[in-house]
Amino acid sequence: MEITLIISTMLSLTIWLYLLIFRGKFWLSNQKIDSEQIQLNTYPSICAVIPARNEADVLPDSLESLLNQEYLGDFRIILVDDQSDDETAEIAHKLATIFRKTDRLTVISGQLLSSGWSGKLWAMEQGIRYIKEQNLHPDYILFTDADIKHHKTNLQELVGKSQQENLAMTSLMVRLRCQSIWEHFLIPAFVFFFEKLYPFVWVNDPRHKMAAAAGGCILIRQDILEQVGGLEIVSQALIDDCSLAAAVKSKLQSENTSQGIWLGLSEKTYSLRPYDSLKTIWDMVARTAYTQLNYSPFLLIGTVAGLILIYIIPPVSLIWGFVVGNSLITSLGGITWLLMSISYLPTLWLYRTSPLWSISLPIISFFYLLMTIDSALRHWRGKGGRWKGRVYSVDHLS
Repeated sequence: MEITLIISTMLSLTIWLYLLIFRGKFWLSNQKIDSEQIQLNTYPSICAVIPARNEADVLPDSLESLLNQEYLGDFRIILVDDQSDDETAEIAHKLATIFRKTDRLTVISGQLLSSGWSGKLWAMEQGIRYIKEQNLHPDYILFTDADIKHHKTNLQELVGKSQQENLAMTSLMVRLRCQSIWEHFLIPAFVFFFEKLYPFVWVNDPRHKMAAAAGGCILIRQDILEQVGGLEIVSQALIDDCSLAAAVKSKLQSENTSQGIWLGLSEKTYSLRPYDSLKTIWDMVARTAYTQLNYSPFLLIGTVAGLILIYIIPPVSLIWGFVVGNSLITSLGGITWLLMSISYLPTLWLYRTSPLWSISLPIISFFYLLMTIDSALRHWRGKGGRWKGRVYSVDHLS
């Protein structure tokens, strides 16, 4: 038992040293737009596409933030009311009237879900088709969720970043809500794990093959979207944002252009979606966790083993070594747990939550391990991806 713990803990320590030094410095959480460096000489035209299904409760904040953007260029908003059974459309119209922005907002009624599409993507596709039908020809398309409250200068900053750095696609991982005890416990770790899976520095390097995006806020050049084949190329993807980013970056690299994509963090634009219970966070993760693993049982086994080795073995070794009086095991476990905790601190600072949560990362990872297993179980039962009350199996999307 002691030999096994020594070997596994040394392996865990080696992995953490690699992650901290060579994994794109993901843990620093430092990829952000510097608003002070943003200057716009021209203001390209933009159309925002918002898929909205039963969003009446958040629109007064989210839609207002878009209607009142401090952007001098031509900016239009296409809200796709995706078969809502609440007052989503009515509230959207009312808000546009209140703020005297009826010329900026168009609300279209979404059609029934088309075969081969996931619900959110089908709603977005209808927005794109409307833009083409109206011959609007915007320079950029902004894809944003209906629960995102944008900072008043967010659009200007996104466009400025895109123009200054010659970006085909610019995306923000908005600040998720972090108020309830469950949100403090699990939400910062969600961002931490995402950054580890897709190191933003690598994503933002035009030469690196890594590609990712955050679907809540994506600004993409309209001509680039058409060149990659539009949303149809990711119509069957449940992780549509990262799939779209991969398609865009692959095309840019194949053409050997100087253009790139960019993914960063935002502290001013944030999600209104509450995750005030374990179930809501659990469902969010379980919706796509097994999809991330390409529905592979072997990758599932490897992921579970990896989470245990990287996150759970260190505290187990520390406790076991202390109990049996083995100073080597205690030291190895303690050092590894310390490195793990230190790596989590920048994310906790980003979310303005207590640094003491850093020592709970092994427990947090165990919860995510269970969510990942549950995601696989849901898939095997034919209850895979879910968006706004719809459940998608692989058969539906194929």
